[in-house]
Amino acid sequence: MLIDTHAHLNLKDYKNDADEVIKRALENGVWMINAGVGFETSKKAVELAEKFPGVYAAVGFHPNDSKEEFDYSVLKELAANPKVVAIGETGLDYHRIENNEFSPEANPPLAGRIKEKQKEIFKKQIELALELKKPLIIHCREAHNDLLEILNSKFSILNFQPGVLHSFSGGLEEAGKYREMGFKIAFNGIITLSRDYDEVILRTPLEDILIETDCPFLTPVPYRGKRNEPLYVIEVAKKIAEIKGLSLGKIAGQTTENAKELFGING
Repeated sequence: MLIDTHAHLNLKDYKNDADEVIKRALENGVWMINAGVGFETSKKAVELAEKFPGVYAAVGFHPNDSKEEFDYSVLKELAANPKVVAIGETGLDYHRIENNEFSPEANPPLAGRIKEKQKEIFKKQIELALELKKPLIIHCREAHNDLLEILNSKFSILNFQPGVLHSFSGGLEEAGKYREMGFKIAFNGIITLSRDYDEVILRTPLEDILIETDCPFLTPVPYRGKRNEPLYVIEVAKKIAEIKGLSLGKIAGQTTENAKELFGING
């Protein structure tokens, strides 16, 4: 058994065959969590979770992708569903700010406003996670310093595991800081393409690691060029096994246990 802790079968990429993709994964022992990036995708994630055993949902607002207005009460209502196991995908993403027409160099006031808006919505979702005692699924790109500052101010005293850094993009130092706060570190198909994360994987205890696909994005080797799907999460597990010098069974078993514990999944 494997658990893909971050999928997006709630996106338009799967509008014609989401059910078939889910069934293919379940038939091969892969469970999954579909993460919302706004209200509509969060609703779709809940719908899919209600339809299939072994499929769960996270509801949240992505720092970049959502064009909808954030509403705490609406997100809280969605999160009340028993198959919603996390708040997310949420976080900070400065990549597009740093690399386009509203960069700090091109338009400092606008860039600053966008960053502050991201922080504001992220903090609201942290408050919801704390209120409901549900873990966070966090997206962070080129914003680790600000993210760590916010998390340190919010997660000093907790009686539950706070969440996971999805599609981890930091280094060993950042991974250590997140782990000190109780966060898990999740890896996906990127690690089959790049050696950049080998040291982080090698030195992060297996008990702190989750696996994911982030499908339809980041398709792992040997499926490059194809649309990604939860079934391919086994390639991520294989790569971690190779890097750590452990058996695939050990990686599958421990990452599944990690996911079940963090997200309160039974079965």
